[in-house]
Amino acid sequence: MGIVNITSDSFHVSSRVLDRNPLLKLVEKHLMDGAQIIDLGASSSRPGSVPVPEEIELKNITQSIQWILSEWPDCTISVDSWRAKVADEAIHLGAKMINDISAGNMDPEMVNVIANHNCPYIIMHMKETPLSMNLDHNLHYTNISSELIQYFAKKMNELHSKNIHQIIIDPGFGFSKNNVQNFTLLKELSFFSILETPILLGISRKSMIQKTLGIKTEDALNGTTAAHSLALSQGAHILRVHDVKEAVETIKIYQAYQAES
Repeated sequence: MGIVNITSDSFHVSSRVLDRNPLLKLVEKHLMDGAQIIDLGASSSRPGSVPVPEEIELKNITQSIQWILSEWPDCTISVDSWRAKVADEAIHLGAKMINDISAGNMDPEMVNVIANHNCPYIIMHMKETPLSMNLDHNLHYTNISSELIQYFAKKMNELHSKNIHQIIIDPGFGFSKNNVQNFTLLKELSFFSILETPILLGISRKSMIQKTLGIKTEDALNGTTAAHSLALSQGAHILRVHDVKEAVETIKIYQAYQAES
């Protein structure tokens, strides 16, 4: 899953595209490098961020979908939004799935939109909102993997009751988690297989890599590749990444290794 951010506030500068030509150039690169899904986001969810007004997010998402599908009609687009109205319009225009950092908690109408369209739904774990998610009171867990599995099991039961069954889970690395907790989740990712649903991982160039290595975002590719290798060995199904070529190569090496094991 190749990341495309239609915002000036995302944490990794090279993933930001605000106009048609740069957007199409980045999407083309992702597709040429092997991306199977393009994940469009128009409102930053980095720690401490404030969401853009709904009308701006809606405008940027809808016109971007139209631009992309006019060039690549078969492109599988995921829309990274917690807003039901944005999701609804996006699917009407041809987006295939919704990536919701709040799992329906920030806009309860989202669940009805997903049910109406019967599309895949990515639900992430986060406490409160990006503005407050990493405050001290949101970083307390007794057993983080167990608590997240219980969280997802409850969410999945609620979604099943609405006849929503195409569910992908995202543990939410960096969202209401400190560095130690992030690595605990990475080490224990295989535990989440008990939920019997695909696991998406979003650790590309994140602070868990920067802080561990004492580097900046732009220097975090090698660390990201190392973390992706570990994630694949623990059962990750989808990698959400800034650098598609390197992630695809990591997957190919891992698959070749598995084939010979």
